[in-house]
Amino acid sequence: MNTTDRAHPPIMAFDNSYARELEGLYIRWQPASAPQPRSVVFNTALAAELGLQGLDSAEGAALLVGNRLPAGADPLAQAYSGHQFGGWSPRLGDGRALLLGELTDTAGQRRDIAFKGSGRTPFSRGGDGKAALGPMLREYLIGEAMHALGIATTRALAVVATGETVLREGGPLPGAVLTRVAASHLRVGTFQYAAAQDDLPLLKRLLAYAIRRHDPALAAHDNPALALLQAVAERQARLIAQWMGVGFIHGVMNTDNMTISGETIDYGPCAFMDRYDPATVFSSIDHHGRYAYANQPTIARWNLARLAESLLPLLDEDPQRAVAAATQVIDDFPLRYEAHWLAVMGAKLGLRADAPGGLASEPAGRASAPPSGDDAELARDFLATMQGQGVDYTLAFRQLADVAETGDAAGLRALYADSGALQAWLPRWQQRLARAGSAQACAAAMRRVNPWIIARNQRVEEALTAASQDGDLAPFNRLLTLLLRPYAPPAEAAALQAYILPAPAAQSACFQTFCGT
Repeated sequence: MNTTDRAHPPIMAFDNSYARELEGLYIRWQPASAPQPRSVVFNTALAAELGLQGLDSAEGAALLVGNRLPAGADPLAQAYSGHQFGGWSPRLGDGRALLLGELTDTAGQRRDIAFKGSGRTPFSRGGDGKAALGPMLREYLIGEAMHALGIATTRALAVVATGETVLREGGPLPGAVLTRVAASHLRVGTFQYAAAQDDLPLLKRLLAYAIRRHDPALAAHDNPALALLQAVAERQARLIAQWMGVGFIHGVMNTDNMTISGETIDYGPCAFMDRYDPATVFSSIDHHGRYAYANQPTIARWNLARLAESLLPLLDEDPQRAVAAATQVIDDFPLRYEAHWLAVMGAKLGLRADAPGGLASEPAGRASAPPSGDDAELARDFLATMQGQGVDYTLAFRQLADVAETGDAAGLRALYADSGALQAWLPRWQQRLARAGSAQACAAAMRRVNPWIIARNQRVEEALTAASQDGDLAPFNRLLTLLLRPYAPPAEAAALQAYILPAPAAQSACFQTFCGT
């Protein structure tokens, strides 16, 4: 890499507390040089939050691909372990990513800035460490879609083409680097790695660092490790409930892809479910359905158990008391999740007419008792009406809002192959809805939390293909514009059926996603 370039006057100044405080959990490394960096997409809204306006330029592209480094940047590859599809991998780490450091945004929040696709690292395990343009655009697109839905997520600041090709099974593809922004990149796998080193001081430093980054009030807790475990469980319960609410399937819920912050991370073989089926799997590498739609809450609990195991030495000096404390948090997780899920589903069904807009606004604190059995049963029974009927998950809830307002269920029934079960369910729901508020208020509340437009798989693939193979970003930009307004389609909604409707059943049935590595 050109050292003159590295001395170029900086546009942004970084800190890197991870490098300063967590020696033993990273290896310092430098990004590979890109021959012809070119900005493909730049997130101006996120840049404004970070105070980084003006990087959508040639000089900005050089910074956002790693040819130049800003003042204070201290690039490093993070070390972490992980259970991948249930199998233990003691040394994973950033095989194609580098943490540059942190910035404090305009709201005073510390945010990680990291590269993805920036070349080989000591953790690459034989890979080239590079990324293709298509998968990086996917991460940008889905991350912004999730953010617009009000779901906690890492986000992309930019995708920069490198000017070189990367070789994959399908042949050579244009290379790219994504700049990812996160509350932090601490994962369950980070704690697993620290615990596996049998280095108690390192594990203590990691715990203290995680608390300072995400839960500073917990530093004064009688048992900070237990308090952090509870906080992570709460955030993950909320996150997974929100995924389920929009039909999102992550596809690779390994422990190294589960954050301490509660943000969604690593948009590889992810997708949104079209026709409702709890067993839906899109990932080409999930051969046994471990990470199917319906399994996501169970897997989240399993991952939390791995975090709890890592924290055992810090939970209590007595091993039996440590296990008992950890077990209680893990056993409580289904109740936490159920409370969040019912809050999400209650809003989607119009049972809370005062619900503000967006899924993230729905309050669902930790429950000390199970949520309302009647409402939970009503929600599950509505999902049961869809089972095996080819019903589009997103449109069913949107059409249900029309039923709430007008009482006319014709549009909703049209989504069903056989609407008999639906017809039996509707009077129960309407009777419950009458207690929630006026018909107009309930319908309006439902439309604020039930998206009209999601990242339909066929539209995403079309946009990525046009961008990566033809250099045509128009489909990508059009789709992105619509995804940023999921609850309020433009006035010309009738002209947007291609984005609103699911793909034909035969096409959906064979759709697969790939990790992009």
